[in-house]
Amino acid sequence: MRYLRNTSLSLAFLLIFVLALIGQSVTGFLYNNEELTHHGQPTITYGDFITSSEFIVDVAENWQSEFLQFFLFILATIWLIQIGSPESKQPGDEGVGTDEEQLVGEHAEAESPAWAKVRGVRLWLYSNSLLLVMGAVFLFSWLAQSLAGHVVANEDNAMHGLPLDTWIEYVTSPEFWNRTLQNWQSEFLAVGAMVAFSIYLRQRGSGESKPVGVPHRISSVESD
Repeated sequence: MRYLRNTSLSLAFLLIFVLALIGQSVTGFLYNNEELTHHGQPTITYGDFITSSEFIVDVAENWQSEFLQFFLFILATIWLIQIGSPESKQPGDEGVGTDEEQLVGEHAEAESPAWAKVRGVRLWLYSNSLLLVMGAVFLFSWLAQSLAGHVVANEDNAMHGLPLDTWIEYVTSPEFWNRTLQNWQSEFLAVGAMVAFSIYLRQRGSGESKPVGVPHRISSVESD
């Protein structure tokens, strides 16, 4: 029970993610078979659908935009600030910080992660591990989206008697970037709105909000 309580935030979102993904797969499967029936084509099984390019491209398209959002936000908050937002550091704290502030090397504490106590490549990797992982997942998801989308686009081309595209032609096409930028612009809007709204608006008890009575110009870091 203590483990569940201490990890409840991660577990709750993992459960929501799994349920949403299952829901997407089921409704996508039903919709896909409706479309096949309308076009006089045989329906497919659920297993065939969730391993199809149609399903993979939709999932990967959302994943890559989400992880790009986090990648850029993590990178931007190293150097950029927003006075009054709990999503930002204080003015004057821009940058990667000193070794003493970051508790690395000789400044590490007894319970600090092992790679925070060493120097060289391992420390650099661990110091940038969050950004590196977010970037890697973004690139992997983008590649999966482009490959699956390429298959879907060529299936559509073949159905309409059009010539097939190469992968390069597909990823430089208006269709690909229209789908991609639709997701990107909504993610960037959401992040910007969270940064700005959190200056003036509050949610009592949330770690993403300043305490209710803290002045607008003060960040949650300054209020601690």
